[in-house]
Amino acid sequence: MQSLKLLAAVALAALVHFAGVRLWPDFARATDVFLVVVALHGLGGSSLSALLVGMLVGLLQDTLTSVPFGLFGFADTIIGYVTARLAQRLVIQRPTGVLALVSFASALQQAIVLGLAFVLLPSPEPPSPIWTAVRAASCGLLGMAVYVAGGSWRRSAEARRRGRMSKLRLD
Repeated sequence: MQSLKLLAAVALAALVHFAGVRLWPDFARATDVFLVVVALHGLGGSSLSALLVGMLVGLLQDTLTSVPFGLFGFADTIIGYVTARLAQRLVIQRPTGVLALVSFASALQQAIVLGLAFVLLPSPEPPSPIWTAVRAASCGLLGMAVYVAGGSWRRSAEARRRGRMSKLRLD
């Protein structure tokens, strides 16, 4: 069940990415929906799972964007591992904690991509600090919104399940 949810989240991220880039050409500079999927999966706390999901989602992002293949694959692998380790060490249950974690993950991803670009590419173009801040803020807000929506959906599903169970006990 967990892998189906993850697959649906990755597919939804790809659809949002395609629609966003189609509607606004700077969408990919302003937000990274794939990073949000990796960071929120990392909140589960499983380092190996987050590492593998980061690698696969990053490689998918490399395939769908025009960056050299492997930059986001490597960066998202590290992001998945780091967010899982932070989730193991810290109690992140509030939406503001998720906002801070995903914003930090976005800034860290940009630093990793920039470092790799300087090592691997002949003349890399560093991103604007303004776009980096915008991306960190938008990813953090998107991650917080998804976290809150998922939490309310889980609570309502649990309430429906309890309601069905109480009806079964009364009969």
